Amino acid sequence: MNLSEEQIDNIIDLALAEDTSHGDVTSEALIPPELQGRASILVKAEGIVAGGEVAKRVFLKVDPSLQVEVLIKDGAKVKPGDIVATVSGKVVSILKAERVALNFLSRLSGIASQTAQYVAKTKGFVVSITDTRKTIPGLRLLEKYAVRMGGGQNHRFHLGDGILIKDNHIAALRALGMSLKDIVAKAKQNAPQGLKTEVEVNTVQEALDAVEGGADIIMLDNMSPDEMRYVVGLIPSHVKIEASGGITLANVRAAAMAGVDVISIGALTHSSKALDISLELEPQTLKLS
Repeated sequence: MNLSEEQIDNIIDLALAEDTSHGDVTSEALIPPELQGRASILVKAEGIVAGGEVAKRVFLKVDPSLQVEVLIKDGAKVKPGDIVATVSGKVVSILKAERVALNFLSRLSGIASQTAQYVAKTKGFVVSITDTRKTIPGLRLLEKYAVRMGGGQNHRFHLGDGILIKDNHIAALRALGMSLKDIVAKAKQNAPQGLKTEVEVNTVQEALDAVEGGADIIMLDNMSPDEMRYVVGLIPSHVKIEASGGITLANVRAAAMAGVDVISIGALTHSSKALDISLELEPQTLKLS
């Protein structure tokens, strides 16, 4: 997963503390502790699955004696009726872990599924679909993992991951009398070695000024496809061009056709609909041990 077990466990521990720190009073009041059985995790909509191993770790955190088998690998296409995983063991433990495991699995699968839709819309063009930092606090590593499972790529993971000069940086320094060219040049001069300098621009002239200042990447913010195409024709080929802002499934292909190198989409993480996935006990497997 390119994530350490420690990172995953820290996220899972927070989620379990939120949901189970006071126990599961309903299951404990009703379900005999010796009742054993098996449950299937079922997909109820088409999409891309992501988070199977995370869900597995949730169940094992709650009860290490549970037997969890992940049947469909992350990144695979799924359809209604597909069984992602099975869980066997104490029913009370399965029910205690159910919601947290499904929350991770449904959320990450939803992100992967929506990402795959954007990637499919740009098929045939040499362009990367990337996420942004618009993630749920604490879940960024998992959500960006889900983007990769959907065929997308990751933008910055954190503020130390690259220079990105945005509108408020520019506004603050312009108030001090600096031009955009000067701002970019200052960033290049002070940037840690090896980091690219990217600049968010709103107009053609700003794009040209940013290039003159030495920008490595130009982010075209909320430009129309026609404006993007015009800028692409003016910018030297060694400068990468990113489209961002207002990108939807309806217009992402037009942005790709404009010739940009990257299309970043905050909606991949902040507005993805969870994939419908449920856990269902198999009655024929239930028995008192």
